[in-house]
Order: sequence, then C-alpha cells, then structure tokens
Amino acid sequence: MNFDLTPEQDQLRDAVRALGRRYGHDYFVTKAKAGEHTTELWDEAGRLGYLGVNVPTEYGGGGGGITELAIVCEELAAAGCPLLLLVVSPAIAATVIARHGTGEQRKRFLPGFADGSLKVVFAITEPEAGSNFHRLGTVARRDGDDWLLSGRKCYISGVDEAQYVLVVARTEDASTGRLKPALFVVPTDAPGLTRSKLDMEIVSPENQFLLYLDDVRLPADALVGESLDAGLPALFAGLNPERITVAAMGAGTGRYAIERASEYTATRKVWGGRTIGSHQGVAHPLAHAAVQVELARLMIHKAASLYDAGRDLEAGVSSNMAKYAAGEAAALAVDTAVQVLGGAGMTTEYGVATLLGAVRAGRIAPVSREMILNFVAQHVLGQEKSY
Repeated sequence: MNFDLTPEQDQLRDAVRALGRRYGHDYFVTKAKAGEHTTELWDEAGRLGYLGVNVPTEYGGGGGGITELAIVCEELAAAGCPLLLLVVSPAIAATVIARHGTGEQRKRFLPGFADGSLKVVFAITEPEAGSNFHRLGTVARRDGDDWLLSGRKCYISGVDEAQYVLVVARTEDASTGRLKPALFVVPTDAPGLTRSKLDMEIVSPENQFLLYLDDVRLPADALVGESLDAGLPALFAGLNPERITVAAMGAGTGRYAIERASEYTATRKVWGGRTIGSHQGVAHPLAHAAVQVELARLMIHKAASLYDAGRDLEAGVSSNMAKYAAGEAAALAVDTAVQVLGGAGMTTEYGVATLLGAVRAGRIAPVSREMILNFVAQHVLGQEKSY
C-alpha cells in the first residue's frame, strides 16, 4: 500500500497549485459577482495540458487517469478556484467518450477535451425524476435515420459556456418495447433546445440552467457508442469520475478554508497578547476540520486508484464514500473557518463566507448524502433496499 504520489503526479500537483495561486480566490469571486466566467484560468490550464490529463495520449492528452484529474480539481480548489466545469466536461463527458464513444467520436471530440478548447456539459437531472435514470421523462425516438429528443432537464451546469451537452435520455428497445437509457451529444445551439437560467444563492462563475428539448433533431452519430447497448455502461462510466472529482474539489475547498483561518488565528491577538489560535476553543475545531478533510483525501485517493485500475465495482463504493466524506468535511471546514474568524469571516475580503453556498450544495449534488447512505447500507451492509 503506497500513499505517495508518483514524481509526475507530484510535479502536476505543484504546477497546478502555482497556477491556481496566480489567479486566486479574489479572481474567482470577482468573476462570479460580475456574471463572468473564469475563461482566462480555464484557457491557460488547457494550454498547459492540465484539463486533458486523463485523455489518452493518442488524442493529445496526458494519458493519465482520474487520479491525475482529481489532483487538478483539488489543487485549483485549494487555491480558491473550485471549477465545477472540470467535473462535467473532463471528468464525465471526456471519460464517457473515451471509454464508450465510437472511433469517429473519439477522433472528433477528445482532442478538444485534451487542450480545453471543447466544453461538454452533462444533463441527467430532471424536475420530476431527479437523477433517477429509471424514471427519466426525456425520450429519444427514431425518425428515419435521425433521432428526436423531447423532455426537460434541470440544474445543468455551464450550458452557456459549452459547445455541446451530453444528454441522458430513454429509448425504446425494439426487441422488448421497454425503455432503456442512451446518451446523446447535442449541440447547445441545436434547433428545439432552449434554456432558462436558474438563480442560485451560490457564489460561482458557472451558471445553472433548465433545459427544454422540443423534438431536437439529431443525426444517427449523435448517439454515444456503436449501439443502444452502450447506453447503460456509458452512463455508469461517468458517475464514478463525477463523484471522485466533486470530492476532490470539496477537499481542496476545505484545505483552502482551513489555511485562511489558520493564518488569521495564528496572528490575531485580542486577550492578553496571546493569539486567538492559542485557545483550544479556537484551535480544536480547526484541527478537527483538518482531520476530516485529510480522511476524505485518503478515500478520494483510494477511489481514484481503484477506478484507474479498472476495478469499477469497488470504485463505486469508494467513490460514493469519498463524495460523502468530502462533502461533510468541506462544509465543516468552511463553517469552522467562518466561526473562528468572527465578523471577519462574513466579509468578502477574507474569502471564506463566499464558499458557504458551494459547500452546502456539495452535500446535495451530484448525489445527496442520504442516497449515498442508502447505497452503503444496501451494498456494504447488506440491508434491504429502502427506496
């Protein structure tokens, strides 16, 4: 058992950390509050190869895995720049195309993922079904050689920045007449696809949208994979990377908050010339949060290692646990940082309260803590399914 990064992974971590700190949390917040995107940071990370670390080398990527992409997510978040589009585009969409796309789809899309010039977002969640793909209402039906997609999606991140959206729909199995999931690559400017921005109480440069698909016509090659049988494996291929990278982003955010708070408490003096960090009532909550973040990081490392080794079933358990642990740890770290900073913790200047909405959302999305507990109870503890 080895907990050390390889020399190459160490170099990646240090390089991404340096990039993130050159931009920093002030840049992130300024962009978010101005209604702008972190385009400069994204483009530079793409040019440097950080956005394509998990893309195969034959398509211009780094040839690494989700371990490397998790490093990128964590270190940018630890610099105060948690980029949600890293999760939906390189982690989900690029993985789905690389593992289950046709040869033509890989040649068409993966080079853009590798250099960051292509952004593809992900649409599974619906107003009625949530993320339960067994009950999705978005349906794809054949019309000659084309497909027609109709339905609604909600909480879809970054549609205004992306060229394509990877839509999860249901199609009819001709042999059984039953509906089965399928994934389609849909241009964001396709006729019949409209969007409505959702106002969120989260400081983020990435926006959330409702999507409406009204008989969106797609060519046959918009279907991911060689046939409809690729749908379910392709869907699951993206879920573990999603959980791992969301967890990594949460762990990085927790590290950032603890670092900001620790710098403050180590120098702030109020009573008797001693720093407030010398008081256990201040230091212990920070230390507790630091322990929780580090435990989450260990589970993230385990989940990413299992996934990259092709051990998908084991990775599924670890990925869910990592997402749960990191969501709880990040929320604890940011809340604790705000508390120990006192009034300063609620100011924009000190840069921790600006993360409260994001870490709270991390306990809900992309899968809620309660559904993870259901999963662990059923698949780890052997309990009867409760939902």
